[in-house]
Amino acid sequence: AELPPPYTAIASPDASGVPVINCRVCQSLINLDGKLHQHVVKCTVCNEATPIKNPPSGKKYVRCQCNCLLICKDTSRKIGCPRPNCRRIITLGPVMLIPEEQPAQPALPVQSDGTRVVCGHCGNTFLWMELRFNTLAKCPHCKKISSVGSALPRRRCCAYITIGMICIFIGVGLTVGTQDFARRFHATYVSWAVAYLLGLICLIRACYWGAIKVSYPEHSFA
Repeated sequence: AELPPPYTAIASPDASGVPVINCRVCQSLINLDGKLHQHVVKCTVCNEATPIKNPPSGKKYVRCQCNCLLICKDTSRKIGCPRPNCRRIITLGPVMLIPEEQPAQPALPVQSDGTRVVCGHCGNTFLWMELRFNTLAKCPHCKKISSVGSALPRRRCCAYITIGMICIFIGVGLTVGTQDFARRFHATYVSWAVAYLLGLICLIRACYWGAIKVSYPEHSFA
């Protein structure tokens, strides 16, 4: 997504002499009559804020990619967008020196490599920093574990089913083939129990991986 254009803090009068400024999101004209004492004004077309003055001392403007204008400390290096449908984490780059005769420019948000993932439990979106889709992720909203992508649980489920069935077949084979031997040496029953137990554990693990929730990536910033 492209970054919104930088704002200009210089308001110019229109033909009627009323000071106006262009909205930095939709470029519509905003009437500044009676608003020149404010730091930002709100556009009546897109409802987004546009600065008309330099930020207060110790503050700076940052515009999120969703066009939400944020005001934060000039020493901040990471801020979060408060909009519920965004919640983007913005990592701020180093502050650039600007000549005094020019208005202050917003710091450009630099997104960390990662992928926005929709949680399979609660449906909220969170940023997943891994670059591969065969890992487990913990949602920061509901604190539950899910698989990022369906490849990992499908692979694990098939593997555990295969191993479990092999162990059960071995147990059946031992049971049938060593019945007479087991009557004389009772320790043989232990081998039967171990084979059946391993098979049961593997099938339980297969059920776990088959039922695990899957979180799917929304889109990538990488």
